[in-house]
Amino acid sequence: MGLFDWAGGQFVDVIDWTDDSNDTMVYRFERQGNEIKYGAKLTVRESQIAVFVNEGVIADIMMPGLYELETQNMPILTSLKHWDHGFSSPFKAEVYFVNTKRFTNLKWGTKNPIMVRDPEFAMVRLRAFGTYEIRVKSADVFLKEIVGTDGHFTTDEVEDQLTNLILSKFATVLGKSTTPVLDLAGNYEMFGDFITEKISPYFTEYGIELTKMLIENISLPPEVEKAMDNRSSRAIAGNLDDHLKYQSAQAIQNSSENGGGMADMMGMGVGMAMGQQMANTMNPNNNQNNQNNNSGAGAPPPPLPNQGPKYFVAINGASQGPFDTNSINSQISSGQIARDTLVWSEGMNGWSPAGTVFASSFSATPPPLPPQ
Repeated sequence: MGLFDWAGGQFVDVIDWTDDSNDTMVYRFERQGNEIKYGAKLTVRESQIAVFVNEGVIADIMMPGLYELETQNMPILTSLKHWDHGFSSPFKAEVYFVNTKRFTNLKWGTKNPIMVRDPEFAMVRLRAFGTYEIRVKSADVFLKEIVGTDGHFTTDEVEDQLTNLILSKFATVLGKSTTPVLDLAGNYEMFGDFITEKISPYFTEYGIELTKMLIENISLPPEVEKAMDNRSSRAIAGNLDDHLKYQSAQAIQNSSENGGGMADMMGMGVGMAMGQQMANTMNPNNNQNNQNNNSGAGAPPPPLPNQGPKYFVAINGASQGPFDTNSINSQISSGQIARDTLVWSEGMNGWSPAGTVFASSFSATPPPLPPQ
């Protein structure tokens, strides 16, 4: 190594950093012995902050711009070094470039379900996942609390800690929310803003700003989702009878497509019969209709109500009957039974004239015509 090569390696004329990655948060400018030439050029680009560290103590912090490193723009380092006005010698200092851009698409998700109270489901377990965005808000706090002496600090090194912080606070915020589970899907954006507002103050303790938190999905346990799917299917199919018929038809179609045999078809027939029986059991109107239909199929009709005593009538010297009261009255009206026609019924002592037994019927009967 020549003299000029050695000299060029010891004194730095230009200090800058261009990031060719998407995850570097802090980069320490590497320099053997940390020697920097007095009057060197420092370039701090947009979305960067340069932090000078002297003997482990944070000194000057440079915002975006072009600097010539002299006593006038490094007041803290000048004070720590006790530089006089005519100082022009090389000095030692560590330079950290802090990336202040927004880091996006950082993942978060619940490791275990969160138990919450819900107005509709009473108690339910929820899982959630999404992404969040951060950026360095306070470079000195971030270096002290998180980075330390790490010369190349990336988002991977802090992502797990921030995710755990999100999850611990997310459970608290979700537990205090009064939004029903079924309404969360329509309020992901609003709910994400609400959570960002509640959790972001905890990020400032690390010198980081939580700029946005996105919720991609809040899901129910598989068994609850299955029950909701069944409920939705019943609502779409209509009443239970139609729903069972629909399921049976679907099963027959699936069986035929999958090469199901006669045993499958018999099983489907039994299933349809059972489904029909369940529908009839749950619908009292169907039960009543079935009872009415069955009553007229093969059972004998009930006996007619009692129509009164039966009478025998003596006509042409012979006993005819028995006749009920309506039949007797009809024959009286037609003249077949006269007043002196004898009648008898069970309970009477003997035969009596019809005019005596049915006096009221003869009162409305006109008398016989006179002989011509």
